[in-house]
Amino acid sequence: MLERFHVDKKIAVSVSKQKMKTTVEQIFLKIGFNKKDAKQATDVLIYSDIRGIESHGVSNMLREYVKSANDGGINTNPKWKITKDFNAVCSIDSDQGLGLVVGPHGMKEAIKRAKKFGIGAVNVYNSGHFGPAAYYAHMAVKESLVGFATTTGGIGVAPTFGKTPMVGLNPLGFGAPTSKNPPFIFDASTSSVAGNKIKLAKRLNVKAMGGWISDSSGVPIMNETEIPDEYNILPLGGTREIGSHKGYGLAVMLEIMTSILSATGGGLGRRKGSAHHFIAYNIDAFSNLNDFIKDLDDYLDDLKKNPPVPGQERVVYAGLLEHETEIEREQNGIPYHPEVIDWFNSITSELNIDW
Repeated sequence: MLERFHVDKKIAVSVSKQKMKTTVEQIFLKIGFNKKDAKQATDVLIYSDIRGIESHGVSNMLREYVKSANDGGINTNPKWKITKDFNAVCSIDSDQGLGLVVGPHGMKEAIKRAKKFGIGAVNVYNSGHFGPAAYYAHMAVKESLVGFATTTGGIGVAPTFGKTPMVGLNPLGFGAPTSKNPPFIFDASTSSVAGNKIKLAKRLNVKAMGGWISDSSGVPIMNETEIPDEYNILPLGGTREIGSHKGYGLAVMLEIMTSILSATGGGLGRRKGSAHHFIAYNIDAFSNLNDFIKDLDDYLDDLKKNPPVPGQERVVYAGLLEHETEIEREQNGIPYHPEVIDWFNSITSELNIDW
């Protein structure tokens, strides 16, 4: 997370991981989730917050889930099922369940099949938002596998040279196991900035950086600016000259792997909610796990030893800062914006939950 997305320490309210976890579980229970699913959904959200991925934690997403559950947009008691089974591959109908609940089942299936067949690939469709892609990649890493996860994000991105949003934010997560270093865990949208980070920026009253958004006519805004009421998010790269066609193409590729592969349409033509795609790779099916881990650790060590450019303290890799953030927040609590605390005061009072 860029520094501009962090809550100012002067106003931040720190809450212990366990206290927040207990409260969030109670909220899920009150809106109709069973105990097991409430615990699973909470685990995904707290994973986001404890590792500094505030854009996908309780700050932004929980209130959306509560609203959607109340409006009937989420099935709080989904009867998900495998609809296609082909050895290393399967498809799962989520029954309109929350992605945070059914998504983990998808990655568990991929892991199980990877251990048996060397690789496992699973699509989940007819689903809801699944949170941070890193969570699912990390599930595979904990089993000493390589993990990949992607999902259909909100349609908020205009294609390169296009005026109208027709492309999903479509994030991807990738993870690989290590021994002496924190694992490599990459998580990013294929847009120039995650849609939820624009929400964070508005809450924190900070400006959008150049190359993040376009104006209402589709023209990229390349200077730092106040976030207008109407805007489009640009593909990763911002403009064609600096690579927006790459982010645009990658987003379409992930749309194909999720929604279109599930035969539920693509882009503005999506049917049956969100779709997710999970892959787990059994390293021993390709080489040797111990050799892989040693080579990756050596590579990450080399990256960290790279001399930093002037003005920077060090070179890092995906997953290192999140690991350090997790250690710090486990000890000192998770910092939240006062507006988020106000929402919790309100919703816990409304649902008659201790807070």
